[in-house]
Amino acid sequence: MPFPGARPVPVTIVGGGLAGCEAALRLSAWGHPVRLLEMRPLETTGAHKTSLLGELVCSNSLKSLNRETPHGLLKAELELSGSPVLEAALRCRIPGGGALVVDRDRFARALTERVERDPGIRVERMRVTCLPPDRPLILATGPLTHPDLVRDLSRFLPGSRLSFYDAIAPIVEADSLDCDLLFRGDRYGSPGEGDHWNAPMDPATYERFCEDLLWGIRVPPHEGVENDPEVLRAFQACQPIESLVESGPETLSFGPLRPVGLTDPRTGRIPCAVVQLRQENAEGTAFNLVGFQTRLKYSEQERIFRRIPGLGRARFLRYGSLHRNTFLDAPSLLNPDLTLAGLPGVYATGQILGVEGYTESIAMGFLTALVLDAAWRSDRPWSFDASETLPPPETAMGSLLSGLRTASSSPFCPVNLHFGLFPESGDSGRSRRIRRERLVRRAEQSFRIWKDRVPGLSGEERRVGG
Repeated sequence: MPFPGARPVPVTIVGGGLAGCEAALRLSAWGHPVRLLEMRPLETTGAHKTSLLGELVCSNSLKSLNRETPHGLLKAELELSGSPVLEAALRCRIPGGGALVVDRDRFARALTERVERDPGIRVERMRVTCLPPDRPLILATGPLTHPDLVRDLSRFLPGSRLSFYDAIAPIVEADSLDCDLLFRGDRYGSPGEGDHWNAPMDPATYERFCEDLLWGIRVPPHEGVENDPEVLRAFQACQPIESLVESGPETLSFGPLRPVGLTDPRTGRIPCAVVQLRQENAEGTAFNLVGFQTRLKYSEQERIFRRIPGLGRARFLRYGSLHRNTFLDAPSLLNPDLTLAGLPGVYATGQILGVEGYTESIAMGFLTALVLDAAWRSDRPWSFDASETLPPPETAMGSLLSGLRTASSSPFCPVNLHFGLFPESGDSGRSRRIRRERLVRRAEQSFRIWKDRVPGLSGEERRVGG
């Protein structure tokens, strides 16, 4: 049901990723004609493989469904608000322990079909190399924004362009794994059960593996990287595995290879380190190496990763690689109404705005659409007060916005949602567990109160996760 008020205005959205699709479907449902511009397949990127909307480039996991965690809480809020992209993800879910893991191909196809069949959305496949004159305009171009568009944006937003390089993990064929050397199990689950395959390492194997990573031959960053250390800096949450091991020999065993909660049923002991493999598709024919983002040469990936127990004959469906990630300095550019400073009527959303993560991108697509709709139905879209429209800071969505708006003395890095972004509950004398529980309960209550007073957000409420 569209919001009450003035006649909806046409909206142009550049970019058909998660944020762009969420914004397009929301705005169309509220009565806005939408023109969605996507450059693929006319021009692809160093990371995308298809022309499908909503293609998941890095992982196929949208993280935890447990609403006691920040990402589970954010999904619960999205579902309560009627998120079409989250709904598609839930329909394409495959086994992944307590996480929302999807068959990425089925998900992208389902989302593409939904967008292209929506009568209020016109999808146009075209390159956008300069800022379109349309207003209102949403830039949802993601981390691989066309370089020409980035350069054109820089003319309007001097000094706002920040780039780093993001790595993706390899995928292997399931029938090429030696399951006799692996064991089933999920961290903190019952031994011998779970949705992940685990490759245990003893101390000698782990030491050799770290040594291989240190000396492995790497490829230089793609897409015209300069020798600028600021451009080359990596976002820590997606650092290549070979970069992590440079920090010290124990970094991996306390990071992506941490064995806590994973007891090898054949020995009854927790290994020195564990490589986890997560199901990639519904058929279970492919698995990705969890946390194995890398920029090793393809031949080096085969040589080194096949030394992992159970991967001696692994066939790689996708190698790990490094790709460009461009984002805006949100604290200095984001206006209270979510438009960009110096560009009235222009909104940025998703990863180009500076959020990191699939669920965060979906949430920002929703919030951008929400504010745009309210502003352009009012009689003052150029000076709209969004304070009553946006969710309060106690909610997961409000905390995500706070992270984008908070300036610091250090360079801005993309924002993952975490409990540190939530306002304190005033329970400083309580245990950490109790404080977290109260943050979650407060967030749930605040979101429901806010949602009930925002027109157009009613609908069936289904519980996400446990």
